[in-house]
Amino acid sequence: MSMVQFLFYLMSFIALASAVFVAATKNLVRSIFMFFITLLALAGLYVLAMADFVAITQVVIYVGGILVLILFAFMLSGKENLNYIAQQQNKFISIGKLPAILLAALFLIVLVNVAINIHPDSLPWIKKSIAYKNYIQPDAAMTENIGVNLMTRYLLPFEAISILLMIALVGAAHLSRKEAKP
Repeated sequence: MSMVQFLFYLMSFIALASAVFVAATKNLVRSIFMFFITLLALAGLYVLAMADFVAITQVVIYVGGILVLILFAFMLSGKENLNYIAQQQNKFISIGKLPAILLAALFLIVLVNVAINIHPDSLPWIKKSIAYKNYIQPDAAMTENIGVNLMTRYLLPFEAISILLMIALVGAAHLSRKEAKP
């Protein structure tokens, strides 16, 4: 087993274990911090897949922006609401969660079916890529090209996403404000 394979399995295990912990725990603070670990493990997987720009974007946007926003909303939310959520007596598997469980089971069936029946070497776009030797070299300047394209060709979608994130921030601040007591 090479070092890259070992790191892949390690990052995958960390991502899956922390994601399961996020979904299973009732403590919101622990859940937020484990979500932080999940996102960092995913960024590590992106680095191993030589998608360095996606990894940097993952860290900057999700870890640096969205997670801080969630933590900000958590700190601003009322303690009464958090106590109410913590005291709910929900079982991990209950009849109310049946649609979500069915959806997850269907998704798992589709995923297993695709993993069993697909043969990656027979896909036409992979054959074409191999024939033209169109694959990413480890020393390719992908990040520089993406940065130039973001600031020139894709400037409008880039700005639209930033406005969307700002709207999400304002909405989270609005939802977490305290109501005046009469």
